[in-house]
Amino acid sequence: ERAGRHCGALRVLNSYWVGEDSTYKFFEVILIDPFHKAIRRNPDTQWITKPVHKHREMRGLTSAGRKSRGLGKGHKFHHTIGGSRRAAWRRRNTLQLHRYR
Repeated sequence: ERAGRHCGALRVLNSYWVGEDSTYKFFEVILIDPFHKAIRRNPDTQWITKPVHKHREMRGLTSAGRKSRGLGKGHKFHHTIGGSRRAAWRRRNTLQLHRYR
């Protein structure tokens, strides 16, 4: 998110974890210029030039974002509890006071 905010004209293609210390986690972020002619003319990469792909990092659509949301590939990941953003937010922000605690 910080790289996407700092370089607002670029699109975040992907981000992934590279390391961490006791305080911070470090991620590598791949940024693409959507107005570069080489990107716009290449059929493999011109999908990211469309306006619907703005700020993919803010919506958790990169690989690091999907991992933090608990999503992945395979038969085990369709059982993810709170797979949607709304359900995950609700789970983290509701206070459950059990009767016998």
